[in-house]
Amino acid sequence: MRPVAGTTGKTYRCPGCDQEIPPGVGHVVAWPEHGGVDNRRHWHRPCWDARDRRSAKLPRSRNPSR
Repeated sequence: MRPVAGTTGKTYRCPGCDQEIPPGVGHVVAWPEHGGVDNRRHWHRPCWDARDRRSAKLPRSRNPSR
C-alpha cells in the first residue's frame, strides 16, 4: 500500500465504494504482496481505512447517484 497524490491525470474506480477517483485527488494504491502491477487497485483513503469493517456482500450499483 502506498499513498499517492493523484497527479497522473487518470480517473480510477475505487473497489471499496465503486465510485470514481478523479484526477488530482489523493488516494491509496494497494496490491497483493506477491502480485504484479496488473493487480494494483486505487482506493479512496476512507474506503481503504474501512475495508475490514465493510461487508463483502454489500451490493454496489454500477450507476451510483451523483
